Amino acid sequence: MDPQLTEVSQMFERFKAAFIRKDFDSCANLLSQLKVLLTKFRSLPPLFENTPNSVNEVLLAREIYEHAVVLSVKIEDQDAFERDFFQLKPYYTDAGSSRLPPSQQEYLILGLNLLRLLVQNRIAEFHTELELLSATALENPCIKHAVELEQSFMEGAYNRVLSARQNAPHETYVYFMDLLAKTVRDEIAGCSEKAYDYLSINDARQMLLFSSDQELLEYIKEEHPDWEVKNGSVYFQKAKDSAPCKEIPSLQLINQTLSYARELERIV
Repeated sequence: MDPQLTEVSQMFERFKAAFIRKDFDSCANLLSQLKVLLTKFRSLPPLFENTPNSVNEVLLAREIYEHAVVLSVKIEDQDAFERDFFQLKPYYTDAGSSRLPPSQQEYLILGLNLLRLLVQNRIAEFHTELELLSATALENPCIKHAVELEQSFMEGAYNRVLSARQNAPHETYVYFMDLLAKTVRDEIAGCSEKAYDYLSINDARQMLLFSSDQELLEYIKEEHPDWEVKNGSVYFQKAKDSAPCKEIPSLQLINQTLSYARELERIV
């Protein structure tokens, strides 16, 4: 075997061993070294040169970047996820990768990326990525899960969004599902404090889709300390009072409108 390929393979085995024992600091360090070594392979995208070990090199690089994407989820680093996903994507889409056998991780990672775009509210990019997928990919449970989540989110069926966490197709999806649940609850909370002066704890718990009063109280303590809990109710008035209220400069607007009207008369 080529010495460079051997070196990368051995280092990747060390990476996987560290990943299994959840030593993510060592994983991050080894991954940085692996990415540097991979730059020496001219068989990788965008060149896809036909070298004696090209297939083995591309397969190894693809697996390394797949692990990099999953590692970014484990360490909850969305920026790293985006970088590693875009480095991995050519191995799934470019013409030079057509000689490779399909990856068992492809649909799982494509589904993770769709979830990330949904969590970041990048809906236009979500649909762009969706249009690039084949009919076969759209039938995969990982992709269908993300699509159904987006539909529920757009319809305002927040209970379906939160309950979907129990049916996640893979444990790596839980990170983004938790972020999406927080986004949903923050949206409901923002609407609630504008629509009501107060709610009973029971009503607030049901509206925010918590399973227990304790979860609700912890959420209020961490996310909405300006809400007041007393006498079995949650009061929003303090939050309303602290919200900045901008005064409309009505006199200034009237003067500007009259000025525009006079200018129009002169033009006519």
